[in-house]
Parts: sequence; structure tokens; C-alpha cells
Amino acid sequence: MTLIRPTAETAGASGPVRRPAAGRAVALLVLVAVAALIPLLGPRPALDGTGEAAAPGVGGIALLRAALFAALCVPVGELFAARLARLVPGAPLEHAPRSWAPSAAAVGFLAALGLASVVATGNLLPHHLSDMDVGGLYQSRDGKLALLEVNAFLAAGLCALSRRPAAQVWPLAAVALAEALRAHPAPEHGPLVGSGLTLVHVTCAALWTGGLLHVLRMLRTWRAASEAEAAEPTGTAETAASADAAGAALLGLYARVAAVLFAALTATGAWSALRRMPPGRVLDQLTATSYGRTLLAKLVLVAAVAVLALLARLRLRRAADRLSACVPARAEVVALGLVVTVSGLLTALPLPIRWS
Repeated sequence: MTLIRPTAETAGASGPVRRPAAGRAVALLVLVAVAALIPLLGPRPALDGTGEAAAPGVGGIALLRAALFAALCVPVGELFAARLARLVPGAPLEHAPRSWAPSAAAVGFLAALGLASVVATGNLLPHHLSDMDVGGLYQSRDGKLALLEVNAFLAAGLCALSRRPAAQVWPLAAVALAEALRAHPAPEHGPLVGSGLTLVHVTCAALWTGGLLHVLRMLRTWRAASEAEAAEPTGTAETAASADAAGAALLGLYARVAAVLFAALTATGAWSALRRMPPGRVLDQLTATSYGRTLLAKLVLVAAVAVLALLARLRLRRAADRLSACVPARAEVVALGLVVTVSGLLTALPLPIRWS
């Protein structure tokens, strides 16, 4: 048995192997990708026919911000998944996948540096070094927040390489806080409320996305290590069974926490959307503004993620091979990656509350 499907040996004489319906998950992702195609192509299709104007270089800014979000999710997810694994009895904690946190910190540092250069150029993509006013970063709120993110990712990378990688939680928290403050400038109505909602939203998203990614990596590593031990002269089949049981327990524990994260994401996301799109005009703005169109695509993707998460939870409860839940879980990771991409684009588009 593997993490994804039972082998021919597990079928035996009872009949042919019953393979998980991976095709249905793939078909669902294809449909979701088609539904989100226009905003994923970039800001121009999303802006077409809205009468809105995007700032120059908005596509590059969206890409940088998506990279920054992804770089935040990876180390946060590693810390979260490792914490959950310590709560699982009999988990082979000595077998851990190679940390991606240092690489993620490097990506985040470069993305934050790129975004800081945009702020230093007056929110435009710089073409020459002379275009940037680096000293001006210290004189504006956006500039200070951009520098905070650059320094925070640098500190997170150093912590990830140190003997106490758990210490990176503090600089990562600083990145999430900086993003929350940046998304809600002082002139906005109720900026502290908006920043609080964004902080909770970003934190839950990072835990959900990064946590699931690392949980699946841990299950693969545990299974590979147990197979290697079982192949030794002193090894037994019970070694692999124990690793599978621990893996299923970890996935089940993550699923229970993810349900709470999903509820928090839904509540904060809906509240934030209503604050930026008046309730009486939500339906119009979802189709008539670039922000609304991209938000609608994100909602479709999140709905698909919820369906995949439900499928994984059902397999954990009912399937003979509980680890077959990894099939929809892996599809869920892909869908969450698309959500991160759309989120990056969403932050770069003009807000309806300002432009409509």
C-alpha cells in the first residue's frame, strides 16, 4: 500500500484493485481553472469593459505579491504541521522531510525587495536604479512596511538555518502584520478593523495552505522510511502499518483544524468583501468591476477547495485505505496554489470602493 492507492498485492483474490477516482478530482480542477481563466491571464481581461484604469506594471506587482504570499505559506505550514505531528502518538518524528523554509525565505526576500523597489519608484515598476528613491522609503508608511517585509524575510531565513528554526514564527508574523496594515491605508474607513480582518485571513490561509502541503510531504517521507526499514533483515510489515496509522492520524488531525480555519477564512473574507463592496451593489460589482470579477473567481476556487477537503474527510472516515484521502488532498493543494495566485492579482487591482 502507498500513500495514494493500494497495490495489486492488497487486492489479492478478493477482486481487482479499486483505484480512487482521481479523474473526478482532475476534472473538477479543470472546470475551476476554466472558470477562473480570465483573471488568471492577468489584469487586462479583468479590467476589460469596466471603465477602470490599472496602474502601470500591475501584472508584475501581482506576480511579486503572489510569490510573497506563497513564501509566507511554506514556512508557516511547516511549523504548523510539525506541531500537529508531535500530537500524534507513535509518529516517526525522526523522519522529517527536508525543510523548504530557507528557500521560501529567499523567494520572499526577493519578492519583498521587488515590491519595495516599486514603492520607491512611486508605485511603478523601475526601469533604472536612478528611478528609485530608496531614502524615501523611510518617509512613507508604505515604504516602511515594505522595508519591514524585506527585513522580516531575511530574519526568517536566518532563523530557518539556525538551531532554533521555530524562532522564524516572529518574523513571519511581522510579514503577515505588514500585509494587513498595507492593505488598509489610514484614509480608509475603519482601517484597524480592516487590518484585523486581513491579519486573521492571511494567517488562516497560510496555516491551511502551507500546513496541508507539509502534512502530505511528511506522509510521503514517513512511508518511504518505513518501507526502507521493512526491507531490512530485521524489519517487519508492522513497521509500514505503524507509519500508515500515524499518517492517517496526522491527516485526520489536520482536517479537524482545517475545518476551523475554513470557517474563519469564510467569515473574514465575506466581511472584508462587504466592507469594500456595499451590500446593495455586491452582485453588480462582482461582474462589473475588475476587483469583483477576480474575487468571484477566487470564490469559485475556494468552493472547489472545500469540495476536495470534504472528499478527503469522507475517505478518512469511510475508506478501507484511509490514506487514499491523499488523492483529493493533493488536488486541494493545487487548487490552493491557484487561490494564492488569484489573491496576488486581487491585491494589485483597483478597489471598487475607490473607483466605482
